[in-house]
Amino acid sequence: MTAPAMLAVEAALEFLLDRARPITDTQNQHLLHARRCVLAQDIRASVDVPPCDNSAMDGYAVRSSDIQPERMLPISQRIPAGAVPGPLAEGSVARIFTGAPIPAGADAVIMQEQAHPDGDKVRFSAAAKPGQNIRRSGEDISKDSVVLSAGTRLSPADLGLAASIGCAYLDVLRPLKVAVFFTGDELAEPGETLSAGKIYNSNRYWLRGLLETLGCQVRDLGIVPDSLAATRLALADAAATSDLVLTCGGVSVGEEDHVKHAVEREGQLDLWKIAIKPGKPLAFGRIGEADFVGLPGNPVSGYVTFLLLIAPFIKARQGRLDVQPWPVTRLPAGFEWPRKDPLRTEFLRVRQVVSEGRVTLEAFPKQGAGVLTSVAWADGLVRVGPNQTIKPGDLVDYLPLSALLA
Repeated sequence: MTAPAMLAVEAALEFLLDRARPITDTQNQHLLHARRCVLAQDIRASVDVPPCDNSAMDGYAVRSSDIQPERMLPISQRIPAGAVPGPLAEGSVARIFTGAPIPAGADAVIMQEQAHPDGDKVRFSAAAKPGQNIRRSGEDISKDSVVLSAGTRLSPADLGLAASIGCAYLDVLRPLKVAVFFTGDELAEPGETLSAGKIYNSNRYWLRGLLETLGCQVRDLGIVPDSLAATRLALADAAATSDLVLTCGGVSVGEEDHVKHAVEREGQLDLWKIAIKPGKPLAFGRIGEADFVGLPGNPVSGYVTFLLLIAPFIKARQGRLDVQPWPVTRLPAGFEWPRKDPLRTEFLRVRQVVSEGRVTLEAFPKQGAGVLTSVAWADGLVRVGPNQTIKPGDLVDYLPLSALLA
């Protein structure tokens, strides 16, 4: 790809999604361990749900034509859930409980609050209409219908749905394998004594957390020394066992930025300047069969770039159906943003504030690319287009962080 001087962020996303190769390898997973897995094939119902007409509440199964004000009717049987009832005797009713099968001959259920039992008989204070308080066979799911579609990332509700049709195991796509490592002789790990010239490696922790939230299987190679030889070894090792290799930093053209040169020697690389703030440098390429992504080294730049570009790419690689444009809501700004960037789309860290029943967006006061406090504080991003300014009350594009990572 021949990239322009500055690639629009939307164009970068389109490019990545076009090159996302969905996983095809499958594994058979028990329902109890299938949450967040991606379904490999459609699931069809082998039964109706519910399997038979049943009562929607505790009460009495009746023939609606038998019910008259103050008429006493005999109780001919008692039907708890799980029982197999006999036909309803003429001129009688059946005591029935929620989920129990409707006996043949009954066409309605009267709730127990409208019933007045007296020994083995009962009268009712309300009439009955055919079909009332009855859940029909197949009302929820009909036999042979598609219950879950291939590409669905399984939620707890999806697992319950699969269980309701008797599926104990599902064929799912295997997890995407992602290898990460971090370059920079200035990096130290939390818990170590911070000597002069060193900084703690915060990128490792937010990046692994985001990857695991998306359901990736992460292999962490830790901090790699700032040398071309060490970086090449790490890349080759990571690519041999992974679908995607991710790094933070080292993709610019500085003398100590070895990732770019190492990827070019081990595979192929596109180095982009993206019209995004925070952010800008992003590397994408291939090493053998593995994709490679080099994120910006500044923590906020890397974090925002991951949310907007790499998270959708990963979802597409996982074979998910729900890869879609960024989820945008229009909300009023409660802040002013007078600064105009003539070229780049800016993404401000914001959060919702509710006052007197009205929702507005508050911007974090420090929007620098190294201020990780801003993303820990925020619940979303505001998209500010080139040359756009914002005044309090303006409707702006709000992207919830939770939706970006859903």
